[in-house]
Amino acid sequence: MRRTLAVLMVAVTSMVALAFLVPLALIVKETAQSRAVADAERQASSLVPVLALTTRTGDLDLAMARTAAGRRGHLAIHVSGGPTSGSTRAPAAEVARAASQTKAGTIALPSGYVLLRPVALDGTRSAVIEVFVPAADLNRGVFSSWAVLTGVAVVLVFGSVLVGDRLGARVVRAARRLGGAATALGEGDLAERIHPDGPPELVAAATAFNSMANRVTQLLAAERELAADLSHRLRTPLAGLRLSLDHLGPQAEASKQALTRLEGEVDAIIAAARRPQRTATFCDAAEVLRERLTFWSALAEDQQRPWQLIGATLPVRVPVPAAELGAVVDALLGNVFRHTGEGTAFSVTLHEGKDTVGILIADAGPGIRDPETAIERGASGAGSTGLGLDIARRLAESTGGTLRLDRSSLGGAQIQVWLRTRALKKPLSRP
Repeated sequence: MRRTLAVLMVAVTSMVALAFLVPLALIVKETAQSRAVADAERQASSLVPVLALTTRTGDLDLAMARTAAGRRGHLAIHVSGGPTSGSTRAPAAEVARAASQTKAGTIALPSGYVLLRPVALDGTRSAVIEVFVPAADLNRGVFSSWAVLTGVAVVLVFGSVLVGDRLGARVVRAARRLGGAATALGEGDLAERIHPDGPPELVAAATAFNSMANRVTQLLAAERELAADLSHRLRTPLAGLRLSLDHLGPQAEASKQALTRLEGEVDAIIAAARRPQRTATFCDAAEVLRERLTFWSALAEDQQRPWQLIGATLPVRVPVPAAELGAVVDALLGNVFRHTGEGTAFSVTLHEGKDTVGILIADAGPGIRDPETAIERGASGAGSTGLGLDIARRLAESTGGTLRLDRSSLGGAQIQVWLRTRALKKPLSRP
C-alpha cells in the first residue's frame, strides 16, 4: 500500500510540476532573448548622437570601440553613400530595406539575430546601425535556470513522496494491527483487542472489531455454559442407572464399568466446556489409537468383528489434544459399529507423511451412498445425528487438513482424517 501511495504521489506531483515548469521554462527562454535584444537596442541607441555629429569612419570606429558589442566585433554602421564601419553580417538587401524603414527590426541568421536600427541624417542621407546578437547571448542563463527549475521539481517530487510515505505508513500500521488482531482472533485468542488508531475509517473499523470480539466472547461463553449445563443434566439419569445396577449384583459389573467410563466422558465434556478457550497442544496419535482400539476391541470380540490396527507402533505427534482426537476416533468407530452388521471387519491405519498425518478407518460394510451429503453437519442417511463426520472434519480443518470419504480395500467405506503437522517445531523423540 505504501508503494502504491508513493507512486500516486510521484504521478500527481510530477503532473503539477510539469504544468508549472514547462510554461516557466518557456518564459525564461523568452525573457533571455528579450533581454539580449533590448541590450542590442540600447547599444544601437547610444550611437545615434554620434551619427548626428559626424559620419567619419575614424570617429565611428572610436565610438563603436566604446560599446561592448563593438569591442566583440558585433557592431557595424552602414552610411548611405559612404563606407561601412565595423563587421557586418546582415545581407545588403536587408540593410537597404531597413534604411527605408522608420523603426528598428531584427532578422534571423543561422548563428543568431541581427538588429538593424535606421537613423535619419541631414538631407536625404541615412544610416543603419547593425548589432549582431549571437545565439549564446540569446540563451545566456537559460540552461542554468532550467537546471534550477528541474532541481526544484525533483525536490518537490521527493518531498511529496516522503510526506505521502509518512501518511501511508500511519495507515498501513493501523491496517496491519487490525489484520493481526483479526488473525489472532481467528486462531482462537479471544482476549485479542486493538487500540483504535489511524484515519477515522480505520478507527471505526477497530472499534467495530473490538465490539465484535466482545460479542463473540460472550456468545462462546454462553454456548460453553449451555453445553456444560446440558452435560451436567446427564448426571441425574446416570446416578439413577448406577443405583439400578447396584441392585443387580455382581452380574452387572461389566455394565458398571461401562457406566463409569460414560461418567468420565461426561465429566470431561463439562470440564472442556468450562475452559475459557481451547489451548494449542499436541498428542501422540499412535498412543491414542492404541488406547481407543483397546476400548472398542471388547465390543468387536462380542460381535465377532475382525479388526486390525496398522502403523501405530512408533510415536506420531499431531497438533491436536488427545481428548479431541480420541473423541473423533470414537465417533468414527461408533459409526462402523452402528451402520454395519455384526461380523463386519474393519481396520484403522495410521499414516505419517512429510507434512501430514493420516488416520484411515475402513470397513467391509455397504459403504456410504452419498458422501457429499454425509459430510454436511447434521445430515445423515442412516438414522443418526450426522455429527460424527462433521466433528472429524472440523478437527482436521483446525490443523489445515481435510476429511475425505472413499471406498476401502475391504469393500466398504473409508474415512480419511488428514492432519497438518508442518507447524511442529520439535519432532517427538522415538525410542
